[in-house]
Amino acid sequence: MINILFCGNSGVFDGILTCMLSILKRTETSEPFRFFIYTMNLQDIDEKYQPLTLQQISFLESVAREYNPENIIERKDVTALYNSEFRGCPNEQCYCSPYTLLRLFADLVPGMPEKFLYLDADILANRDIMLLYNIDVSKVEYAAANDHYGKYLINPFYINAGVLLFNMNLCRNTGLFKKARELIKTKKLMFADQSALIRSTTKKKLIAQKFNDQKFLHSWTVLRHFSRRLFYFPYPHIANIKQWDVTNVHKIFRYFNFDDILLEYVYLKEKFKREKINEC
Repeated sequence: MINILFCGNSGVFDGILTCMLSILKRTETSEPFRFFIYTMNLQDIDEKYQPLTLQQISFLESVAREYNPENIIERKDVTALYNSEFRGCPNEQCYCSPYTLLRLFADLVPGMPEKFLYLDADILANRDIMLLYNIDVSKVEYAAANDHYGKYLINPFYINAGVLLFNMNLCRNTGLFKKARELIKTKKLMFADQSALIRSTTKKKLIAQKFNDQKFLHSWTVLRHFSRRLFYFPYPHIANIKQWDVTNVHKIFRYFNFDDILLEYVYLKEKFKREKINEC
């Protein structure tokens, strides 16, 4: 099994769907995928913090199985873990959302494999994911690429935590996740989970930027991460264009090589809406 982890609420459904599609379309392997999704219900904090629904999970699995009948989606509700560990912590209202903290439960969630790839939902695969997944992490806690801006503004080895290839055996031995959770619970951190992971790391492998390209798309880019980025024209500003915003992917980025993925996404999104209406 090739093991992939996503985290989020019902609002990241489009991101998970497009990212999953890109992986399935760009990867040539007969080995099945197992997609773990950590989710939770925090509607008492914000009404939009609803967990991914069973209908959404079922639809994602039906899509995945079109590519390989052995592909699996596993939904993990970690609401109880969150309430026990992070409820009311200094980073609950962090720069993104509380859902960015959920990957820090990987050592507490039953059934997690010894090796898995964590991905933010705002990512598209441009090339075969096995180029990344087959990297040897047997002697490190994880492999990660530089943060595009952090490597200039903070330090040359500063990593972006949107793409992390984990070796769970060593992570458990060093207490990586436990140490990171303690930081989340006790200190207000600029980038919450990312800062906590970096500060708790014993040993990591720095991999090429092509495995987490946050600004550019090249022919050699393996994963294009649609994170916030700085634009200089028509005036300096920061924009947060996601891959499911098909119009701006074309208009602003002028990317057309993902059109096979995005065309299928648009079709599937409409199909999901129709199925949802029919069930009501």
